[in-house]
Amino acid sequence: MSNVEPDQRRFIDGIARLFVPWGVPQTAASLYGYLLLCPQPVDLDEIARDLEISKSSASVAARLLEQYTLAHRLRVRGSKRILYEVSENYEEMLTQQNRLLEALANQLLAGAQISRSKKIKQRLKEIAAFNLAARDAMTEMLQAMRAKRGG
Repeated sequence: MSNVEPDQRRFIDGIARLFVPWGVPQTAASLYGYLLLCPQPVDLDEIARDLEISKSSASVAARLLEQYTLAHRLRVRGSKRILYEVSENYEEMLTQQNRLLEALANQLLAGAQISRSKKIKQRLKEIAAFNLAARDAMTEMLQAMRAKRGG
């Protein structure tokens, strides 16, 4: 995608507005919105030009999106050029979230065991139960999606 059009910019900015409150830096959030619109993998020069950011900012944002499993890099054979595209591995993203929810629930339950306050014990157990319920709901959704796809 070369030269971001006004409606594309609104989409990119809308995605960024949704992600920033969750702690995703503005540049990375904008890059995710941009990659969602790119039909082909893009290099850092294209990203920097189209988003009007420095190449180093584009690189940092792209690496962060890789860590979040929202994007992945492709190497161009015989070149140092690296391309980025949006990840379509939604299952892995949700699986990682499920692991985090379970780990958080376990930590909360451990906290409930060591707390001397009945109020705190109850609070931690309730939050843990909520996290485990969210994990279970996402697991069911993943299973339904796999069944729908036939695998």
